Amino acid sequence: MILNKPLKIVYCIPSLAVVGGGQRILAIKANYFVEKYGYEIHVVITDNGDKQPYFHLHPSIQVHNLDVNYDRVVPLYRRFFSYFYNRHLHKKRLNKCLKQLNPDFTVLMLRRELSFIMKMTDGSIKIAENHFEKHSYLNNANYGLLRYFPKFIWKKWQKKQIECLKKIRKFVVLTYEDAEQWDELNNVAVIPNPLTFIPTHISSYSSKQVIAVGRYVHQKGFDLLISAWKVIASKHKDWLLKIYGDGPLREALQQQINDAGIWDSCKLEFPVKDIAEKYAESSIFVLSSRFEGFGLVIVEAMACGLPVISFDCPCGPKDIIMNNKDGMLVSSGDVDGLVRQLLYLIEHDERRKQMGNSALVNVQRYKIENIAILWKDLFNMLLQEKNSK
Repeated sequence: MILNKPLKIVYCIPSLAVVGGGQRILAIKANYFVEKYGYEIHVVITDNGDKQPYFHLHPSIQVHNLDVNYDRVVPLYRRFFSYFYNRHLHKKRLNKCLKQLNPDFTVLMLRRELSFIMKMTDGSIKIAENHFEKHSYLNNANYGLLRYFPKFIWKKWQKKQIECLKKIRKFVVLTYEDAEQWDELNNVAVIPNPLTFIPTHISSYSSKQVIAVGRYVHQKGFDLLISAWKVIASKHKDWLLKIYGDGPLREALQQQINDAGIWDSCKLEFPVKDIAEKYAESSIFVLSSRFEGFGLVIVEAMACGLPVISFDCPCGPKDIIMNNKDGMLVSSGDVDGLVRQLLYLIEHDERRKQMGNSALVNVQRYKIENIAILWKDLFNMLLQEKNSK
């Protein structure tokens, strides 16, 4: 195999028709690989093949629908048999597809293919990329049929996942912090997600506004942020907190805001198409998550010049933020600490600007051209190793 020959890469993902972080990152990387490196990219899906991809794909990228449809609604009593039938179908059709395409690499987004991908006979190098941190990935209580089984079955599944990951040629995670957690594996590489947009506006640091972004779910810790803001609002009545997102906890969070009497200074805002504009309208970004897979919103906010205050939760913030230079890390879950750092940046205009300017410099390492080089180097290294055997 000749290294200067354009690479052929197959990505495996359940669907391209949903608005997900994995789908967005895949589209950004795949488009760049085609446009800048001339790679031949294929995407293999199992569900929603009759719908158009939500995120734009370069015209040369081919999508192959295996038409398995795991998400097809079936009665509960049929789900067990339906799953194993679909899995058999998936395995058979994927093997046929890969043998026809004959790619250099098959990249998994760590879904259903993991348990049988090493049984494929196409000869490609297999890579898995994980967009969650270890605990989230191995403890997702809603993972398919497993939610209906006893805990010992769940534990057995976790062990099987580890064994499958050991057989993958490279397992790519998003942060060094997460990589350290996978101590059972010796095939881990770290490549973070790329910045998802190029901002056209940068914060002037003049607005008295703090911004947070994320789904209204327990993970994001907005209940902790609202508790902190109750203190801020009593000291700085002219400052405003806007939390952009939506989700099942909207009503509960609004009730917490109402009970705290801070409805004038703490607003739950619906998602917007141009979130970069909202970052630029603000002066501070805050992340109150209990855990993250990476924390892409931190990178987005820094690209708009915002200093970031974040809980030092697993995993991502400590990989991205240079503490006390372009942002501030607070002990995970420490509401009082969050209050102190918010007050500091609110009350120190020049320090806020200095940190924001440092954030603009630091975030350059997450531009797609820099992340793509890491992937290119990994691909070339693995090909060289394969060819030298």
